[in-house]
Amino acid sequence: MPHLKFRGIDKKVLIANSKELIDGLTEIIKCDRTWFTVEHIETEYIFDGEIVSGYIFVDVAWFDRGQETKDLAAKFITNFCKKLKHNNDTTVIFYPLEGSNYYDNGEHF
Repeated sequence: MPHLKFRGIDKKVLIANSKELIDGLTEIIKCDRTWFTVEHIETEYIFDGEIVSGYIFVDVAWFDRGQETKDLAAKFITNFCKKLKHNNDTTVIFYPLEGSNYYDNGEHF
């Protein structure tokens, strides 16, 4: 954990650059790289009866690490996505988890 879910970005590009993503976030968040999960969600954006290109959305579920770390992580993820998709708009949304609500193999944190 943290768990990152990406929408609006090419899966192959995300896979090819996932090491760079985790390396950078490991430095910012200060946790073991094996704690990360990265998920790609296939998405089609629809507007006015057409399929259109859309924003990149990144959902981050994590145990809160404070505003400064969140700001640094959001900037890193945004810059990472813009580099991969030629400066496309990127939205990063954080979902804070609580240890009493997070179970790993039946045991809460």
